[in-house]
Amino acid sequence: MRGWASGTLFGAGRREWLVRGALAVALVGVTVWALPVRRAGEEGGHQAQLEPVLDPWERAGVTELTEGQRAPGFSLERLDGGRASLAEHRDKLVVLNFWATWCTPCTVEMPTLEALWRAYRERGLVVLGVSVDRGAPRGLLEPYVANLGLTFPILLDPDLRTAQAWRVTGLPATFIVRPGGEAAGMAVGAREWDSAPMRALLEPLLPGAHARH
Repeated sequence: MRGWASGTLFGAGRREWLVRGALAVALVGVTVWALPVRRAGEEGGHQAQLEPVLDPWERAGVTELTEGQRAPGFSLERLDGGRASLAEHRDKLVVLNFWATWCTPCTVEMPTLEALWRAYRERGLVVLGVSVDRGAPRGLLEPYVANLGLTFPILLDPDLRTAQAWRVTGLPATFIVRPGGEAAGMAVGAREWDSAPMRALLEPLLPGAHARH
């Protein structure tokens, strides 16, 4: 089984607090994300084994989680004021991204998350970016968000409690949460979130997608 903590992108120096600190607990024991993952071609006998076909999850570079994994709830302060919770987006498809300003791969994928948000927000998709910068330094976060032109909600997790609940051990870490609150998939490391394979994966998961067919 592929461990979802694979692809850790930690560096040295300032980032070592994440490794030594609170997130170390995520490396011990069975986690909420440690259930089996689905793999294409597991059924269908020898033919499927000889000619494996990538399913939409694999083509998009996202690990599909087994059904029934409830996403941990949270309520976090927003960078622009007020608070936001996962529960308030229960009727939407949520792309939940954990990131930090010092994480280069996070910065690389941010424009694709923004493009995804702009393309699908009117159809019931929301991107939530959770900063794990310790202390939530607004003097650092606000220019970062402005320079990248990010308009999706930016939430603050200065003590890493939410990151711990989601068993985040590498950045960026992104989770796909179906309408209704079930965690459907995860990706550790940068992805191209507005790519054709990613759109093909996400469009059928949008609220009411089946009703439109």
